[in-house]
Amino acid sequence: MAVITNAHLVGSINQPDAESVFRIVAERLGDRVKRIPDGEVGERFYWIQFQTFRLDETAGLVRVGEELPFKIRDLFDVRPFALDGSVAAEDLQFPNLGYADAAIASYATFIALRDQGVIPADVRFQVSIPTPVGVIGAFIVPDDRTAVEPAYERALFSEIARIADAIPHEDLAIQWDAAVEFGILDNAGYGGTPFSAGWGDDLLGGVTERAIRQLAAVPDDIEVGFHLCYGDVEEAHFIEPKDAGTLASVVVSIVAASPRTVNWIHLPVPIERDDPAYFAPLAGLDLPEGTELELGLIHHEDGIEGAERRIAAASTVLDRFGVGTECGFGRGPAERTAPLLDLHAALIDAHS
Repeated sequence: MAVITNAHLVGSINQPDAESVFRIVAERLGDRVKRIPDGEVGERFYWIQFQTFRLDETAGLVRVGEELPFKIRDLFDVRPFALDGSVAAEDLQFPNLGYADAAIASYATFIALRDQGVIPADVRFQVSIPTPVGVIGAFIVPDDRTAVEPAYERALFSEIARIADAIPHEDLAIQWDAAVEFGILDNAGYGGTPFSAGWGDDLLGGVTERAIRQLAAVPDDIEVGFHLCYGDVEEAHFIEPKDAGTLASVVVSIVAASPRTVNWIHLPVPIERDDPAYFAPLAGLDLPEGTELELGLIHHEDGIEGAERRIAAASTVLDRFGVGTECGFGRGPAERTAPLLDLHAALIDAHS
């Protein structure tokens, strides 16, 4: 049976504020976790949806399509954006995207708690950021994606630069969240349009090229990793992977092309996949020293028993890995948080 090395928290955690997140994680996991996110509290609670408010403020972009009689969580308008012709795509000026402001504020709380001994001294503050493709692929019409993406990428990389300037590098870890990329690669769709529309022909090459730019945006002395995802809209994927093959191909491609260490890569494991066939494509992974594999095989629905089945299946091809949930768990009820963290701890203690 594989050794379980650590707990990995993807990002969102349902607690009222960052301090509550830091305290409950530190209390339940202690030194079993290497990095703690702030839970993506506040406006970030529904991953990237709050970015639509920033797009609404961007001169040159306009909502298209008829206004629908419903909104996600009665808050987020689902109509996409298009260029309106008033501003050239390369001249788009996005407002403050909010990621740096949130990270800087949460870090102040993190470091205060660490100084008090609440958070272990060697634990880093983790900032989870969506890849530009996530926002562009979800919210921009296909015909305008390639034009708008460079401007949004610049704005997002500026957020990373502000974070790196404000937080000591030895305390920081940056995670890139890649979800829409797997809709592109596995030809999933949304609203009748495949995610792959507008991204060209060399899809894996395009994902890898973008990932290398994302890595380059993070200074070399800051830890960096990827959360690879098949979506989590109301705890459902936009497509169910047939196995970990596409995930493995992305991992191999990114690691081979990366000029720097990728400190961790987190992969989802669907709840029903406790069979060795799902994990078989991971047998060929030859990760360099310093790159950790984290498997999102914990599900609140089947607890220890289900996680143990998936650990056993993964152990047919892997001898060590970290564990976590498939995605963040900020959109589940708050009372689920403590039992989920306890589940992480129990699995690590049983397999360390």
